[in-house]
Amino acid sequence: MVKETIKNNADDIKKELEWFKEILKTRSLLNCNKPCDCEDVFEIKEPQLNGSLSSYAEFIKKHNLGFEERFILILALTPYIKPELLDVFISINSNTQQIYTEFGGRKGKGHNGFLPTGETVMFILAGNSLEQRFYLQRFFDNDHIFYKENILSLEEVENGEPKLNGALTVSQDVLDLISFGEIRKPRFSTEFPAKLLVTKMSWNDLVLPAYTKLQLFEIETWLKYHATLMNEWGMEKKLKPGYKTLFHGPPGTGKTLTASLLGQKTGTDVFRIDLSKVVSKYIGETEKNLAKIFDRAESKNWILFFDEADALFGKRTNINDAHDRYANQEVSYLLQRIEDYDGLVILASNYKSNLDDAFMRRFQSMIHFPIPKPEERMQLWKKGFSERCLLEEKVELNKIASDYELAGGSIINVIHFCSLMALSRDSNIILRKDIIEGIKREFTKKGMTI
Repeated sequence: MVKETIKNNADDIKKELEWFKEILKTRSLLNCNKPCDCEDVFEIKEPQLNGSLSSYAEFIKKHNLGFEERFILILALTPYIKPELLDVFISINSNTQQIYTEFGGRKGKGHNGFLPTGETVMFILAGNSLEQRFYLQRFFDNDHIFYKENILSLEEVENGEPKLNGALTVSQDVLDLISFGEIRKPRFSTEFPAKLLVTKMSWNDLVLPAYTKLQLFEIETWLKYHATLMNEWGMEKKLKPGYKTLFHGPPGTGKTLTASLLGQKTGTDVFRIDLSKVVSKYIGETEKNLAKIFDRAESKNWILFFDEADALFGKRTNINDAHDRYANQEVSYLLQRIEDYDGLVILASNYKSNLDDAFMRRFQSMIHFPIPKPEERMQLWKKGFSERCLLEEKVELNKIASDYELAGGSIINVIHFCSLMALSRDSNIILRKDIIEGIKREFTKKGMTI
């Protein structure tokens, strides 16, 4: 099935590339005032893909792409699928010793071929027509489907430079779709500094107070019914898209696990944002890194989980210098992206008081994950041990749960330690002294003693 999908895509894209080559040839002849069968490139009809089973044809039909949009799309795709077709633009102007200005385009950092820009589109489709040039610029507006559906865009240019000098960039999702027939989950990288969260645990393994679980039920319900609420009930006019929540409480109380389980239970991908790869000391870089995440996540209903969010969402500073000003701009930018995101955003923090008040007002819910009480700690101890091990008679779990205030993460660390000690003795018996030693180790981490 996958092989057939790839073949169907390749067949249709070959037709599109032949159409593309004919347009390039025609523009070249018209530009040089040489004899040509056409008076305008728009006379060259695009391939008819009616009845095709390729995902490329389905994509064209779904988005109702016309002549100009199909050409811009295939031009943007060419460096990825047939870069040599653009070598014709690398010819040098003998007067300036540079690529002809009207061709647009540029070279990449590691790509030696021609990368088309907005100016390349104008040269090929508009020629010398200013009217056509002005008309074509609307395809790069924010209200066009290219931008709204994150299909393709122009790279940002330096301040003061013409917008059309930006290189045409295609989203990875579109590249996946036209190549493999499906959108693949992104890998963790500098281009997407977020990791897919998965867990083998189930909702029954989660030990939380009843009032915390009740608040989580609201989020679970939103994940299941938000489309119905917004579309069928017509609430998109009254409610902002998406859902924003804060998980706050000490480390190890289940914030990350809960985010994973919400995704597992509702069939939604959860991506944990690595803030160490997002926050940059260089002005403007943090916004770019965040844009990569939100642009890729748009319209996919992913859950975005910002752990230890204080690093990015902390209280805004007074403006004392340029860096303070830009730090506050980053917060403002992030506020806007979160406001516009149509999925679930979870911010996790150990201390609620560390977060900026501007964020707090925008949360639909703020859920506290407290240190578990003795009865909850008892459940965590019982659920944590392997079914293949036994506790020695000296172990009184009720007393241990009552006497030592530990979060769930710390309890698991203790169980991990004393289970390894049992295995080192070639035994399946968990000793009380090992449990106490494990507890001492956890207390030491916090600068405490038993």
